Amino acid sequence: MKIRSVIPMRIAKIGYIVISILFCAAGILSIAVPELSVSIIGVCIGIAMILFGIVKLIGYFSKDLFRLAFQFDLEFGILMIILGVIVLFNPKNLMEFICVALGISILLDGLFKIRIAIDAKQFGIKSWWLILALAIVTGVIGVFLIYDSVIGVRTLSVLLGITLFSEGVLNLYTVISTVLIVKNQFPDVIETDTFEIDGKER
Repeated sequence: MKIRSVIPMRIAKIGYIVISILFCAAGILSIAVPELSVSIIGVCIGIAMILFGIVKLIGYFSKDLFRLAFQFDLEFGILMIILGVIVLFNPKNLMEFICVALGISILLDGLFKIRIAIDAKQFGIKSWWLILALAIVTGVIGVFLIYDSVIGVRTLSVLLGITLFSEGVLNLYTVISTVLIVKNQFPDVIETDTFEIDGKER
C-alpha cells in the first residue's frame, strides 16, 4: 500500500507559520508606524492575503491526520485570494476597503476557528480552550475593524495592526497545536490492483 506523501502537509504547515509570523510583524509595524503609506500597506496586505489563500488551499488538499486546522480552507482560501486581488487593484478609498475586506476575512476566520476549537476538544487536544479564546478575541477585533473604517487614518492604522497581530497569533497557535504530520500516514481510500472481468473480481 502506497504511503501518502507528507510534503504538501509540511508546505502547508510551514507556510501557515511563516505567514502568521509575517502577519504579526506587519501588525507590530502598523502599530509602531501608523503614518506608513496607505499604498504600501495595501500592496503588502494584498500580497499577504493571496499567499495565505494559496497556503490554505495547499493545507486543505494535504489531508493532514486530524483534519482540524485546514478543514474550512477550501472556501476560505479562495475568499482570501479574491479579496487579496481586489485589495491590490483597488485604487480608491484603499484604506477603508482594506479594513472592510480584512475585517470580514478575520471575522469569518475567527468563526471557523471556534468550530475548530470545539472539534479539537473532541479530539482530546488540551489547549482547545486557548484556540477558542483567541478565535473569539480575533473575531471581535475583526468586527471593530469593519465598523471603525470611518475614523482617522492613524487610529485606523493602529487598529489594523492590532487585528493583523491577533490574526497572526491565532493562526500560528492553531496550526502548531492541531496539525500533526505522520510520516507513515496512509491514504483515505485504500488502492488495490484488483479489477473486474465479466463481473468477476481479479
